[in-house]
Amino acid sequence: MSYVTEPRRPSMVDRRPSMAERRPSMANGRKPSVIPQLAGIEKPISPQTPETCDVLICGTGLVESILAAALAWQGSNVLHVDSNPYYGDTCATLTIDQLKDWVHSVNQHTPGFQGFSKALLYIPRPQDLVSRDYGIDLTPRVVFARSDLMSLLTKSRVHMYLEFQSLSNFHTFENDSFGKLQTSKEDIFTDQSLSLATKRHLMKFLKFIFEYDSLDNLALVESYKDKSIQDFLQDRFKLDGPQINELVYSLGLSASPDISIPEGLSRIRRYLVSFNVLGQFPVLFSKYGGPGEVSQGFCRSAAVAGSTYKLNCALQSFDPKTKLAKFSDGTSAHVTEKVVCSPSQAPPHASYVPEMKYEITRLITVVKKSCREWMAENETAAIVVFPTASLSTNNKYPVQVLIMGAGTGTCPVNQCVWYLSTIQKGEVARKDLEAALLKLEDSILRESEDGFDVSLDPEDIIVKPDGATVINSVKLGKSFKDFVPKEKLQYLFKLCFTQHTAVPPFGVVSSSLFDTSAEKPTTDGSGVIPDSTVIYSNMPSTEISYDGVVTEAKLLYEKIVGSDDDFFDVDFENEDEDNDTLTDVAAGDEDAIIDDDEEEHSKAFKDEMDFDL
Repeated sequence: MSYVTEPRRPSMVDRRPSMAERRPSMANGRKPSVIPQLAGIEKPISPQTPETCDVLICGTGLVESILAAALAWQGSNVLHVDSNPYYGDTCATLTIDQLKDWVHSVNQHTPGFQGFSKALLYIPRPQDLVSRDYGIDLTPRVVFARSDLMSLLTKSRVHMYLEFQSLSNFHTFENDSFGKLQTSKEDIFTDQSLSLATKRHLMKFLKFIFEYDSLDNLALVESYKDKSIQDFLQDRFKLDGPQINELVYSLGLSASPDISIPEGLSRIRRYLVSFNVLGQFPVLFSKYGGPGEVSQGFCRSAAVAGSTYKLNCALQSFDPKTKLAKFSDGTSAHVTEKVVCSPSQAPPHASYVPEMKYEITRLITVVKKSCREWMAENETAAIVVFPTASLSTNNKYPVQVLIMGAGTGTCPVNQCVWYLSTIQKGEVARKDLEAALLKLEDSILRESEDGFDVSLDPEDIIVKPDGATVINSVKLGKSFKDFVPKEKLQYLFKLCFTQHTAVPPFGVVSSSLFDTSAEKPTTDGSGVIPDSTVIYSNMPSTEISYDGVVTEAKLLYEKIVGSDDDFFDVDFENEDEDNDTLTDVAAGDEDAIIDDDEEEHSKAFKDEMDFDL
């Protein structure tokens, strides 16, 4: 076994092929009208630092990268630097060797790695891992089909640089097994674990979600303002604990039980309105990596619009009087407007860095198993949620798990990456994650083991009209409790760390986090950066989705420009209708148009739900 204690010199040779290298714009004979083939974003053609820039952005995280592209297309002269030898900063996608460097830097409190702590990397058999075969996300994310990021990816044409895959299987841990979420009328009807009364109540609630904005429903929610969403679902819709857990923690992907009713309903609705927008799935993810891959897409767009990029280049100091920024490579630049800095990229002795009082504890592991049993046909990923009090540790907060198979381009064949996270703190958090890991291990071993005999009555096995088999999950769970695996799961890699953020759970960053009017900056030239001149962005939030990143980018944009009215207001020329479309990941068709008519979509759903039990 190997614990990482020694630093390695970062090497561009060790990195995985970049997004820019894998997806040149001229691929497949398609020639974008505005965004041409870009060479040199990974290895800048001109490494010289410009003498002057309008905006200096430090850190190539997702929010900063969106901001850089928006400003560049608006006409600003942007200098975008990162102290790391790769793109992504706090949301990078890293190889195994890059992770070794990252762990050492975090534990040594190296400048450029603020916002992370307590990192531990365990590799039992280093010889079994080829570094470049892996792309591990520091902050894994999925994107809802109907969301502001998906709209921006289409509007900005950045989706042309990325490959997306669908994810439709959401599982909830209950009765010692992982039940697949049922949200369609047919699935609810054929679920033998639900009573007729429960089915009726569940369908009534789903219809309510799409009529939520009516005055009567708003008044109803207001009458429950002093109660939890769990109380609301139980009192008003007579739903039981398992259904409430599925709605709040799986559909809503809520990281905490402490959530308001409006917020909880909004998160459940987010899932439902995203279903069938691009296919029979609610969310997608970018192949070869998550936010780190999307960050590169926006960096590439910004570079096309004229931004200058420098990696391995850290901001050392900024003089507010002369507006001179000095960098670690000995160069300098005059900044005429603003400096935007990621907390992780703050220079030595920087003041007014946002207080990061919220935590996310993450456990990432690679297992030698395909885990196909958890994934839908023709898909390579799934989501598993452990609700509160579902583990042996009596977990106070849910544990969210993102499962990524080999088809995602992030690990070799017959392996799988498991991303576990919780907003619990300290040693308790790690115990919760380890307990969830054991349940995942037990589940995949028994579900994949040949010849495992489950004792079920014939009436507990239902064949649906499409030929699929549905099994009573309650009795299945009881049977699984007596299961003894014939093999052990082989772990190739484990990484555990704590991430800090200023954004509260469920919170979308507010302009108050960027309000520096009351600050009294120091100007002694000691390298301290005053907040009246510099705007700090935030560490990634607890969200497993991308919700909130576009809002933060717009708020930062407004602080610099004065308004967000022209945020990505670019007249991209259209050579053909294909440029207005997003790849149909279900059918492999590049002519699938995103349907922005939510009212029409909601009506179609309500019509489908209009039936009598």
